[in-house]
Amino acid sequence: MSPNSAGRAEKLGYTNVKVYHEGLPEWTKKNYMVLSTQFLIEAWIDKDIAHILLDVRPAAVADKGFIKGAVTLPAAEVAANIARFPPKDKKPPIIVYDQNGGDDAKNAAKALIAAGYTSVDIVTGGFDAWKAANYPVEAGKLATNIVYVPKPRPGEISIEDFTKFANNTPADTLILDVRNRDEGNAGMIKGAKLVPDEDLLDRLAEIPKDRKIVTHCSTGVRAEMAYHKLKEKGYNVQFLNAKVDINDKGEFKLEKP
Repeated sequence: MSPNSAGRAEKLGYTNVKVYHEGLPEWTKKNYMVLSTQFLIEAWIDKDIAHILLDVRPAAVADKGFIKGAVTLPAAEVAANIARFPPKDKKPPIIVYDQNGGDDAKNAAKALIAAGYTSVDIVTGGFDAWKAANYPVEAGKLATNIVYVPKPRPGEISIEDFTKFANNTPADTLILDVRNRDEGNAGMIKGAKLVPDEDLLDRLAEIPKDRKIVTHCSTGVRAEMAYHKLKEKGYNVQFLNAKVDINDKGEFKLEKP
């Protein structure tokens, strides 16, 4: 976890706390992440955010019931079919599920990471967990063509517009930095306010509702999470979906995700 999260865990009495200083971007280059069925449907499917949903069960099993939008490719065939996936430089989010969140999903995810894909998640509990949650199930033949067409996410601000705000922030706009405190201490955009995403709901009183809020983090992930939290609370908010590097002078560099 981050140094900030580690400090909070230690205050709660945890004694075996480890800090991963390199952060999430470095972690995802070598490891897969996990997400719940609820997060899959609420954060990806319902919001119509572009992704690849990979069903790695045997085709004969998958055809009897699958998650809408999934494409079939058995786990044992993933490594040999990397060429069928979109180019790595498009950084497609790939969400993998098997029957129960077991070895098939893990092995498929590892094969994708070994091939250079850096946004790979496994659905906790797999298809069994999806059915147990009473989420909709499709039947028939799954798609076999693996396609990823990126599109702006709801609430996303362009890098160009964010750069204009950061270089000359209007009086009616607040740039909200939702990184951890240790990241903020290393450098922040001039005029931005630091409120870590994990503290956001506890510190809403510090965030004015009469100003436009633009959130950013280091990769866009936490910025988007903060966007949804603030949007639900009635804020006029956008988020930056980009890699952000800031030095101790407040100078920043932005890269598309």
